[in-house]
Amino acid sequence: MSIELIGQRVAAIQQEIAQFTGQSSATSSTDFASQLAAAQSASGSTSSTTSSVASTATPTTLGGGTPTQYDSQITAAANKYGIDPALLKGLIRQESNFNASAQSGAGAQGLTQLMPATARSLGVDPSDPAQAIDGGAKYLKQQLDRFGGDASKALAAYNAGPGAVAKYGGVPPYAETQNYVKSVLAFADQYRASGTAAATASTTGTSATTAAQLLQQTQPVSAASLLASSDDSDSDSDATSALTAADPTTSSSGTLNYSTV
Repeated sequence: MSIELIGQRVAAIQQEIAQFTGQSSATSSTDFASQLAAAQSASGSTSSTTSSVASTATPTTLGGGTPTQYDSQITAAANKYGIDPALLKGLIRQESNFNASAQSGAGAQGLTQLMPATARSLGVDPSDPAQAIDGGAKYLKQQLDRFGGDASKALAAYNAGPGAVAKYGGVPPYAETQNYVKSVLAFADQYRASGTAAATASTTGTSATTAAQLLQQTQPVSAASLLASSDDSDSDSDATSALTAADPTTSSSGTLNYSTV
């Protein structure tokens, strides 16, 4: 039974009660109708707000995937250089799998696997997690700027060097680099997708609870007791079930790459 029909049913019962008591039911019926309309309006507004929040939820939330002890530092460094935190986290996962002591055979070090010469040019110590993240974010930003914001080219430059990307006009035909780019982008998509889903689920759950509470607050009398006084047991059962439903109280490891040159 819809909320509108429940409202009509309650109003009819109120009129019957008024006939027995000799009191006018016009005011209470009007008040109930007004309150019910307000509740529906508020519920619609809440749903609209939820949709807006869900659609504008940041795609760079690091709530997705497996949390790490470096998430806050990754977010801070990404925001500092104006890049996508999910992309930076995906890069770190591919480079070192969040192992701050990682070192490649080619000499790349730390979380973001910076080569010593690159680390020096960036002014960071790659063995220090915070500096490694900051240096990796800065270097990735440089490559994004160099290649017009193209994430694939920037990642390829991070892995094989900007010279190789410039030479081939895109991701070079190196199996390692091509797989590297695909993996980092996939990890970044994973962090964005699951992070946004979690944010949407959270706001939707809050909206549903709020709507139910608003509906409860607008009931001037106990709807269940009013409906129970009717002889129409089938309709009463349906209406009670509908009100009860509205009242919640009744119921990878990544492969290490030699990185930059």
